[in-house]
Amino acid sequence: MPPTLHSGDPEPLARVAFVLIGTSHPGNVGAAARAMRTMGVTDLRLVAPRFDDVAERPEARAFASGATGVLDGVRRFATLAEAIGDAALAVAVSAEPREFGPEPAPPEACAADAMAVLAADPAHRVAFVFGAERTGLSVDEVQACGRLVSIPASPSYSSLNLAQAVQVLAYCVRRAALTAAEPATPGPVRSGPRLADHRAVGRLLEHGEQALGAIGFLDPSHPKKLVPRLRRLMLRARLRPEEVDLLRGVLKLMVERSRPR
Repeated sequence: MPPTLHSGDPEPLARVAFVLIGTSHPGNVGAAARAMRTMGVTDLRLVAPRFDDVAERPEARAFASGATGVLDGVRRFATLAEAIGDAALAVAVSAEPREFGPEPAPPEACAADAMAVLAADPAHRVAFVFGAERTGLSVDEVQACGRLVSIPASPSYSSLNLAQAVQVLAYCVRRAALTAAEPATPGPVRSGPRLADHRAVGRLLEHGEQALGAIGFLDPSHPKKLVPRLRRLMLRARLRPEEVDLLRGVLKLMVERSRPR
C-alpha cells in the first residue's frame, strides 16, 4: 500500500465548512458528522434545524459513530447568510440548477476550485451548502452561492441521502487538498488575490439596491429579475475587498447626488 494513501489532514481542510439547512433528522446530522470526520473536515454548521438540540440527541451521537468532536463543535445560525458570511466561496450542492444561479459543475471541479481559493490566502474559507432532506435547496439559497455542484448520478434515480452527498463532497475535497499539497515543480510560490467574503458582498448588494432605487433604475416593490442577476454577477466576479470598497464609494455618491437639493 503506498505510504501516501492515508496521509495526514492537509491544512486547508480546517478552513472548509459544511452547512446543513433545515435538517430534520438527528441521525442525518450524526451521519454527516461521521462522513466529514473520516475525510478530515470538522467545521459543521446548521441553519435553522428542526430541533435546536439536534446535534446532542442520542440518535445523532449514535450515527456519528465516534465523530462526536464534530457534533460538539457544531455552530447554529438563523440564516444562510450568517452561516456563510465568512466564506470567500460558497458552493451549493443540488441535483437541479436554479434560475439565475451558477451553472452546475461536477464535485471534482468544484473541489479543485475550492482548494485554489483556499490556497490564494490563508484567511479564506469555503462553505459547501446542503438543503433540507425532503426539499433540498431553494432558489434563493442556490442564488446565494457562488458555485453549484451536482453529483453525477443515474438519471433514473438520482436521490442521495444527505449524509451520502456529504460523504461524496468531503471525499472530493480531501482528494483535491492532497493533490494540492503534493510537491510542485520548483519555482516561485504564487498566491492569488485576497477575496471579499460573502458578508461584504451581501452588503454591497444591499447598497446597490438602495442606490439603484434612488436613481429610479430599480423599483423596490417590483425588483423582478434585476436583483438576482446582480447577485450572480457579483458572486461570479469574485471581488476583492478593495473593489468592494470602490464600488460602495460609487454607490454612495449615486445616493447623495440623487437627493433633492
